[in-house]
Amino acid sequence: MTEDWALDACSRMPSELGACRAVLSSRSLARRLKRCQGGFGVGRCFLCMAGIVVKPRARILHGHDWVFASEVLKVFGKPEDGDVISLKDGRDRLIGSAIYNSKSQIVARRFSRRKQDLDPDFFKRRIAQAAEYRDRRDVDPKLRRIVWSESDGLPGVIIDRYGDHFVLQTLTLAMDVRKELIANAILDLFGAVAIIERNDAAIRKAEKLDLHSGVLRGDASREVRIDINGVKFDIDLLHGQKTGFYLDQKQNYAVIARLARGRCVLDCFTNQGGFALACAHAGASEVTAVEENSENVSVAKGNAELNELSVNWVEQDVFQFLRSAEKAERQFDLIILDPPSFTRAKGGLRDALRGYRELHVRAFKLLSKDGLLATFCCSHHVGEAAFAQMIADALVDARRSARKLRKFEQALDHPVLPTLPETEYFKGFLLEMMPGR
Repeated sequence: MTEDWALDACSRMPSELGACRAVLSSRSLARRLKRCQGGFGVGRCFLCMAGIVVKPRARILHGHDWVFASEVLKVFGKPEDGDVISLKDGRDRLIGSAIYNSKSQIVARRFSRRKQDLDPDFFKRRIAQAAEYRDRRDVDPKLRRIVWSESDGLPGVIIDRYGDHFVLQTLTLAMDVRKELIANAILDLFGAVAIIERNDAAIRKAEKLDLHSGVLRGDASREVRIDINGVKFDIDLLHGQKTGFYLDQKQNYAVIARLARGRCVLDCFTNQGGFALACAHAGASEVTAVEENSENVSVAKGNAELNELSVNWVEQDVFQFLRSAEKAERQFDLIILDPPSFTRAKGGLRDALRGYRELHVRAFKLLSKDGLLATFCCSHHVGEAAFAQMIADALVDARRSARKLRKFEQALDHPVLPTLPETEYFKGFLLEMMPGR
């Protein structure tokens, strides 16, 4: 038995471990056979990773990082849910290490193209790399998304920073069972900070995980105050939207605010008042903000008082408000549409586009002759081309003409991987109405 044979056999068949140890007697190779400390699974040998063989046309063979249940050719080594596994092609070639969950439609998510443990050093290295990337992109170090799941090589992990408070989401089973390692890595890298767990996202149900939230480390305040371009926000990190605030729109508040001075502004789906307060702060002549969630309206009103800004808050369904405003022949110089996702699944795309189209038709009818529309979409399943075509169709329905002034793209701290389309969800356009022709 050669060393190469032993390494290969050990990686494929745990039953060969005894024979392999006899061959792999050198100190360097023995180290490679050490038992895992929280990485591959309790008592699993580094080289004895269980795994799966993927089918020839699996998307992971073409650059993607996911393996769906329908793409599995066979399973070897009896992996347990939450384990790190080997991924192999039909010729027994290693194509990477992945986290495994047989109860999920996505049974494996690759995080490395080689054999790799999920140990403390790994988490520190990946989080440090993610932070360094954002440093190079000049993203505010105290108000940013530090880790964006697969985009930063940590499938299912989201880390947002609000000053000295870090909010952690572990949306996959393997990362959830290792959240203490992740929390320790955050403390090692950033010092004595508070870490809040926001694992109340419904997407966790896809991995058969419970929903809960709480404080993992440090003394966490219920409310944290942040400042975005001179506008202060008090946010609830334990109960607010997502991780407390929508950081993906942070850079766009300033863009839209620069257009608001002297204009009559309508902010639809205002949530906690981000665009509305930015426009009021910039000198808009009047700002109306519509939101049907009463808790969000209460928070937005508090933020307006905090900044001594005047906004007309309307607690109502946006579609109902737009219909009523049209009947009342109201007009606005700047309308912002920033709705929640209209579909979480590809099967809901047609209904989502129908909803977006109605929303835009009604908004176009309310805009003044040279009014501006800033519109955003946060649904991955609605691609940029489909969103643009929907806008064109809505213009025809509304009998209006417009010029496209610019596109809005995903924030730099929410990076997109071209080989993993699911990392891209955000798109938007700024349009200016034209005189009737």
